[in-house]
Amino acid sequence: MFDASEFDQALSKSGNVLKLFREALKHGKQNLHESFNNNEDIETLVYAYAFLIDELLSRVWNIHFNPSSDQSTLVAVGGYGRSELHPGSDIDLLLLFKEDSIETHKDSIEAFLTMLWDIGMEVGQSVRTVKECVSESKKDVTVITNLVESRFLAGERTLFNQMTEATAADKIWSNHDFFQAKWKEQQNRHLRFDDTAYKLEPNIKESPGGLRDIQTIGWIAKRHFGAKDLHELVSHHFLSEVEYQSLISGQRLLWKIRFALHILTKRREDRLLFDYQKTLALQFGFNDGEHNLAVEQFMQQYYRTVMELDRLNEILLQNFQEEIIYADDSSEPTPINCRFQIIKGFIEVTNNNVFKHYPYALLEIFLLLQTHPQAKGVRASTIRLIRSSQGLIDGKVRNDLRTRSLFMEILRQPHGITHELRRMNRYGILAAYLPQFANIVGRMQYDLFHAYTVDEHILFVVRNLRRFTVPEYQNEFPMCSEIIHKIAKPELLYLAGLLHDISKGQGGDHSELGEQVAVTICKDHGLGEYDTNLVAWLVKNHLIMSMTAQRKDINDPDIIQEFANNVGDTAHLDYLYLLTVADIRGTSPELWNSWKDSLLKELYHATKRTLRIGNEESISHKSIIKSKKTDALKILSSTEIAPEKSEKIWAEFNDDYFIQYTADEIAWHMQSIVNINTSSLPLVCVRYDKLRGSTAIFIYASIKSEQFAATTATLEKAGLDIVDARILSSKNNYSLDTYLVLDVHTEQKSSIKRLDEIKQLIKQALNEKSDYQGKIHRHPPRQHKHFDVKTEIRFSLDKNKQRTIVEITTADRPGLLSKIGEAFKTCEIELQNAKIVTIGMRIEDVFYITNKDNEPLTEEQFSALHDALKIQLTT
Repeated sequence: MFDASEFDQALSKSGNVLKLFREALKHGKQNLHESFNNNEDIETLVYAYAFLIDELLSRVWNIHFNPSSDQSTLVAVGGYGRSELHPGSDIDLLLLFKEDSIETHKDSIEAFLTMLWDIGMEVGQSVRTVKECVSESKKDVTVITNLVESRFLAGERTLFNQMTEATAADKIWSNHDFFQAKWKEQQNRHLRFDDTAYKLEPNIKESPGGLRDIQTIGWIAKRHFGAKDLHELVSHHFLSEVEYQSLISGQRLLWKIRFALHILTKRREDRLLFDYQKTLALQFGFNDGEHNLAVEQFMQQYYRTVMELDRLNEILLQNFQEEIIYADDSSEPTPINCRFQIIKGFIEVTNNNVFKHYPYALLEIFLLLQTHPQAKGVRASTIRLIRSSQGLIDGKVRNDLRTRSLFMEILRQPHGITHELRRMNRYGILAAYLPQFANIVGRMQYDLFHAYTVDEHILFVVRNLRRFTVPEYQNEFPMCSEIIHKIAKPELLYLAGLLHDISKGQGGDHSELGEQVAVTICKDHGLGEYDTNLVAWLVKNHLIMSMTAQRKDINDPDIIQEFANNVGDTAHLDYLYLLTVADIRGTSPELWNSWKDSLLKELYHATKRTLRIGNEESISHKSIIKSKKTDALKILSSTEIAPEKSEKIWAEFNDDYFIQYTADEIAWHMQSIVNINTSSLPLVCVRYDKLRGSTAIFIYASIKSEQFAATTATLEKAGLDIVDARILSSKNNYSLDTYLVLDVHTEQKSSIKRLDEIKQLIKQALNEKSDYQGKIHRHPPRQHKHFDVKTEIRFSLDKNKQRTIVEITTADRPGLLSKIGEAFKTCEIELQNAKIVTIGMRIEDVFYITNKDNEPLTEEQFSALHDALKIQLTT
């Protein structure tokens, strides 16, 4: 990478010093990239790049500063101080000067930094005296952290030694204070990433289990032991040799990924975005399998690596806790039983043969952590023993009644279920005890719907279920908190949550495969037939409630009756509702919104009423219509609208209108329609719909073929996300349409000014002279371009209502609904209703349509509409 003698010889003769340095840096980087592509050892490359920068920097320094002067020193700090550089890494420098000499060197400093910039070297620098290093370090732990890793480069070494001595642990930032600060810093950093390493676009440096966690250990070890490298932790008995090799192996993988990211992006990039995952998967030698894409295999390797690094980080930090924080704690161990005791606040085994003699104790320890909340955690030596004893959990141990009882008892505890299941997963015990769970550990789902790996999603779902029971969180989901306290056996709900996605990635329908797994596990754990069937039913049907709410017309009594028949009774409904809410919230932080909340509540209450009433005549369409009219008239009785006026207008409305709308909505419509003149149309009413957590837009106008396209285009241009559309018409050809929308940027209740703005925009768009097809200035999210969603158009017949159902699956994009509306307009299609469903970047919309004669489409019309939609959806 760099020939010192050759460079120095050229430097002595060169008339263009900048060009020489620039070319040396460029050549070195090219050599680095080629070596990486030729699978050169990653450690060699990381250290070699730092060596190249050392050689160039020291020579630039000597051009601008007198090498024999004792006034100044050039120091490498941060990652560069560790001699670790990736292609896009920061080159952090400390320019250290004697007291009162910075000003006299001002021109040299400026010239030095300018030259570095000119040769293409991006550096981060601080210019300080020894006294300033001390004062700044006292104020900021990040400054002392950088200095802990400082390395002499050029200039006066004595000055460097003075700085390291002045900032030593016996002068500032004692071992105790430094450890506490770095530990707190790590905890806060983990919280910024939701305390999970398993997001689908992880930051390989800052996420839990990432490079920063390894660096944190290195900083503490260097500060406390004066350790030069991590291997010294083996001699201090903080790590075994096997664990050290595991730590270094994990670091090497992360280094390799980071190196590849920097080369691929031509900059410092530590986020493993969808943009790069497929490319890196192929570069790292992965190929698509039958049930697992190359990118999913690559990411699973990453997730399992950071899980191991997270375990090692926990062991090491706990060792440091005992060494630094609890060094003076001389208290005797407190026995729990013959197998476990508590010492210095941590549970540990009473001897190293406990798990060998009592393998069931590998689960018992997690139950003890629940029943002994005063325990801070598991002692590091015991964590190590747990990890090395995983192999003891074989078929015999799994069939042991004691082991099975312990597992169910963990799920029955009033506290600590989520915490201990996470710990069991982290230590590898959950996968060892439930072999089916091992298949999903670190398994990613390459889509924009799921934000976490399968195992992490499952644990988030269990956490969400548990939060429903915690008093301090009851304001989050009051209805869920009320319901969960009524169910007979919450442990069955937690077990269903733990198993609902356990068969992901196995091929076939994961819900049906999961049902079989659930039956086996429930029977193995001694559950009765009813409980087994309940858990298995929940696993098999865990998607049915969200799919019904989002994809079907839940205002239709027939749909509610069909769903109620599937559910069977209110007990199953309660369990399913809780699991559904927890599942959606655990899939992605962005997925849950007030609209989904209102849909599920509406479906729950409607189903509960149906289950309570049964199949009696009282739930017929006629009785529903009569009831809604009566309730609407009661609401209108406080206005000046006479019942006769309402009844006259209602006579022109089809039954579907009264089925689709609530009594409150019907009354709202009447207050605007009753006195409207046809010359004032279109009528647009806008209000915040508290029940559905969205803004409702009602349109009453003479029916026009472009109305759907014009309305949807206008709403999308206004930055509104359409979550539902009810498209109805009266007998005298007036539209009775409602669009429910959420603001793209906020779910907050719209202001009166905003509501009026929406109203005016739609009225303008529905004006004959309005050009509604203007450009929509909204771009699809960055991630969308990395996923292929096949466009599918399916037709079926709604026999009950004699209309055609069109199901469209395609990639979401701005202006999509208006394009569909254009196709409907071209083919003279009458739109009667619509269900708008977006799953990640995939839309699965359902439209209920007829031809202009109000009849289902013919084969010829099918073909014409299919072609028109294809054209619109591919342009």
